[in-house]
Amino acid sequence: MLDINLIRQQPEEFIAMLHKRQLASEEPKINELLSLDKHRKELVQRSDDQKALRNKVSKEIAEIKKSGTGSGEELILQMKSVSEDIARMDSLLGRVEEDIENILLALPNKLHPSVPTGRSAEDNQIFKEPVSFIHHLDFPVKNHLELGKSLRILDFERGAKVCGAGFPVYMGKGARLERALINFMLDCHTENHGYSEVFPPFFVNQESLRGTGQWPKFADQVYHMEEDDLYAIPTAEVPITNLHRGEMLDNKTLPLSYAAYSACFRREAGSYGKDTRGFLRVHQFNKVEMVKFTRPEKSYEALEQIRENAEAILTALKIPYRVLLLCSGDISANATKCYDIEVWSPAEQKYLEASSCSNFEDYQARRANIRFKPDGKSKPEFVHTLNGSGLATSRLMVSLLEHYQTPEGNVRVPDVLQHYTRFDEITQAAD
Repeated sequence: MLDINLIRQQPEEFIAMLHKRQLASEEPKINELLSLDKHRKELVQRSDDQKALRNKVSKEIAEIKKSGTGSGEELILQMKSVSEDIARMDSLLGRVEEDIENILLALPNKLHPSVPTGRSAEDNQIFKEPVSFIHHLDFPVKNHLELGKSLRILDFERGAKVCGAGFPVYMGKGARLERALINFMLDCHTENHGYSEVFPPFFVNQESLRGTGQWPKFADQVYHMEEDDLYAIPTAEVPITNLHRGEMLDNKTLPLSYAAYSACFRREAGSYGKDTRGFLRVHQFNKVEMVKFTRPEKSYEALEQIRENAEAILTALKIPYRVLLLCSGDISANATKCYDIEVWSPAEQKYLEASSCSNFEDYQARRANIRFKPDGKSKPEFVHTLNGSGLATSRLMVSLLEHYQTPEGNVRVPDVLQHYTRFDEITQAAD
């Protein structure tokens, strides 16, 4: 959530930000917000004046009664009218403040100056040129669906029977390879990168979604269990960030760095017809998430750390990848700056997003009220929150299976995963 004080001081900057994000149609919201804010101040002043009058006259009534010079009945009737007026203004003030909050919740975050201007994903900038590893595929390449079916390690048909399209099933050595990948990534982040492991709930309440910015803007993307009013998490970012909702963090403990595995659930509303085959677009997938809470002056340094930590996984797996700096028209509404890390699919002949690494500055912390008290200052400040996929396994698995396939139709296991799988190849005779 944006700081309304900054919008008051620099409304033209926030209007320019909306235009840069290709959200010029949202400009009236800034003007509406400022109008409501002005109305709120007027209501507060009128209410305060009336309350001051009521207090003053109440003392006069008490003095009159104490002195025995009268009952003060006329003043009491006047104050009844004043009290009714105060109640009406306070009720109206509540509605105005709710309208202000709803607009603030809907407005996107500001952008870091380094974010390039652009209209869509076509305008994203290559931050890191493709990093290649030697994989000799001088034979007809099978895609991940063909490999998954022939090796009996992926079963999308039975997943659709059990639940519906977009809910994959890992079978036999495929399930073990997936588990190995998750365990390897968690071990790498906790043992090499300084993260503390968390195993969070896979369901959250609405306040948690609100705290990280998924509610109300992305309400149509989450699965809702109405009877319990709980929501399946779209990413572990939601429960982990909300672990500290409403807390005053100890300055000496910052930065806090968490890594977590979770299943992720997304309705992907409006995405039909876009790369729907196999793992290219699913409703349930596995992901290891990295989340950081930092002091404001350290957050962009932390963003680079998260990106490097995600890249380290791909380097260890020897999966070809590149890094993009997202432009203003493609970056998420919550982020001030974001890198996408994409892995190469030999069969699809294109890059697939496997990680997003974002800085939210105080946008989430303001919504979730997560603060700290800086050394030498009496006034608390909001922390900065960041996250990054470290990494999502679905599209990573696409690249892994396709790059490590052999001419015989088998799949070799990357060296760093063999300790976890206890086998070095998945063959046609796989269980």
